[in-house]
Amino acid sequence: MAEKKTGRHCMFCGRKEKDVPYLLQGIDGHICSDCVRLAHEYIRDTFGAAAKAKKLGRIDDVKKPKEIKAYLDQYVIGQERAKRMLSVAVYNHYKRINHNLVDRPDDGVELEKANILLVGPTGTGKTLLARTIAKLLNVPFTIVDATVLTEAGYVGEDVESILTRLLQEADYEVAKAERGIVFIDEIDKIARKSDNPSITRDVSGEGVQQAMLKLLEGNVINVPPQGGRKHPEQEFIHINTENILFICGGAFEGIERRIAQRLNTQVIGFGSAKQRRIDKNNLLKYVDAQDMRAYGLIPEIIGRLPVITYLEALDRDALLRILTEPKNAILKQYEKLFEMDGIKLGIADGVKELIVDTAIKNKLGARGLRSICEQIFDDAMYDAPTSRRKTFTVTLDYAREKLKNRL
Repeated sequence: MAEKKTGRHCMFCGRKEKDVPYLLQGIDGHICSDCVRLAHEYIRDTFGAAAKAKKLGRIDDVKKPKEIKAYLDQYVIGQERAKRMLSVAVYNHYKRINHNLVDRPDDGVELEKANILLVGPTGTGKTLLARTIAKLLNVPFTIVDATVLTEAGYVGEDVESILTRLLQEADYEVAKAERGIVFIDEIDKIARKSDNPSITRDVSGEGVQQAMLKLLEGNVINVPPQGGRKHPEQEFIHINTENILFICGGAFEGIERRIAQRLNTQVIGFGSAKQRRIDKNNLLKYVDAQDMRAYGLIPEIIGRLPVITYLEALDRDALLRILTEPKNAILKQYEKLFEMDGIKLGIADGVKELIVDTAIKNKLGARGLRSICEQIFDDAMYDAPTSRRKTFTVTLDYAREKLKNRL
């Protein structure tokens, strides 16, 4: 027969008052502080997980398209059409998550995602748009490079590594990763190498596109949390890509020729008057799915990228604005670097125009502006930490001297 407890003791664990840190008194008994802590942990683990999952499901702070575009305008110059389409796509992504995962009305309508394809020359801001959106969003966001992807079994990375990056951004929370956004850069580098059938496999071209179909459309994918081949013993994590938005970008070098052939811009004779007026200086505005297929994307992947938009080549005025207007403008960054060494940076008249003209000559777009500025400011930044001067002004002759090998 069990010994009857006498004196003040915990009714849960049976320990006496002297054996516990603290004893709480109730109406008909007592409970120790240790049992209170264990009960709290049990309730948190049991009911807190469901509450957390519900919280992850609904996104209450849905940014409106105009709000998203206004934020992009602070960092990206021009590209009005691309910014509008991206803003709408991200806004619809939020609404789709709330509709499909949380609300689930009984009207039988399930919203499908509309993945986006951005086409534009190098240095026009495709990656910058993606990185700027990443600052604004409260969903997991990752940028991956398609150039390293190969078919399974070959040297390189499998397409599942795309979701591995997203899972890492979500701190390995599957429910959080399943509502994320992925930007796949350099999508044109996995274009089919040839229209002719071959006995050899297109390891980094059509094969990668075939493998990406299940990701873009929406399926449950087995994702290796630490990468595919280096850790073969790891257990896979199952991720449903149905509500993951994919934004793809690529330069598609030379696609203007295919667009021109389709539009038949060289028509002469009696039928030429019936042709619509075509802006031959910006043929990318006419890009469509037919041009993507001619370039080397397979029809299946084009169908999973229904929204195709373009980024315009940056003209001289746009490059001048990029130097000074955005919040993180290039010249503002150099001013901050000199300011950290106690030097105020000044730019004389004509220097900005020289930088832009050099970038246009090199045909590197906005990305080329930084390399030109580095060549101009490199020697001055070398001397700045040990210099006693309080101001430094870049004159036009000084800039020309530093860029004489480029001019």
